[in-house]
Amino acid sequence: MARGKHSKKNKKTYRLIQFLLIIVIIVAVIYIYKYIVDKSNAQKETELLNYIEVDKTEVTKQKTERMLQVSELKKENEEIVGWIEIEGTKVNNPVLQGTDNSFYMNHDYKKKESVYGSLFLDKSYDWNKPSSNLLIYGHNMRDGSMFQNLLNYREEDYYKKHPIIRFTTEDEDAEFEVMAAFQSRVYYKSEKNVFRYYYFIDANNEEEYNEFVNNAKKASFYDTGVTAEYGDQLITLSTCSYHTEDGRFVVVGKKKDKN
Repeated sequence: MARGKHSKKNKKTYRLIQFLLIIVIIVAVIYIYKYIVDKSNAQKETELLNYIEVDKTEVTKQKTERMLQVSELKKENEEIVGWIEIEGTKVNNPVLQGTDNSFYMNHDYKKKESVYGSLFLDKSYDWNKPSSNLLIYGHNMRDGSMFQNLLNYREEDYYKKHPIIRFTTEDEDAEFEVMAAFQSRVYYKSEKNVFRYYYFIDANNEEEYNEFVNNAKKASFYDTGVTAEYGDQLITLSTCSYHTEDGRFVVVGKKKDKN
């Protein structure tokens, strides 16, 4: 009798293990499938502008084709605020702005869940002013998409080949000169005298603005020769970096004057 009970117990345990393994396999297959779909959608996103047709007769010096394309995109999602491109890199995506800084970390520009998320502008940026600094976040994806290419700015030669960040809204088609590229991290509240670049959206005064510019240039891997004066529009691109715990990689640019 003891052997029979022991045998039945083993069979139940074996079946339970089988059941759990099947569940794990199903979950893994679903996750892999979703990742593949998300990856495909992310790749298509970089080619999105190629499929957005606008009336070419409306294109002028004041209203470029890309500005018109952004206007068309906003019809699909009003939280699309612009399009960012660094020519010759994989950075070529719409930029979103939500009511918080978490939604677009795991949702695409169509508001569908995605492990790739979106490139998104800090919620605190005020378009009515406008604010001093366009602080844009994006994931560091291993396949090179989203903001992963930013890490290449560690090398000065890469910067020299990609010195311009283009950011287009429905009201402006602007170019920004890369001013600094540096590594950072998210600091503890208790830490003093550190450069919390991620708090800088709008300068309260000239001193605060200059402090950000000086800190960014001081932290930069190299001197680009580009600087900014109070009132110049800035753009800051931020992504995760694994050089340290809660590490970040940052690229800062200054808007070019229009001739």
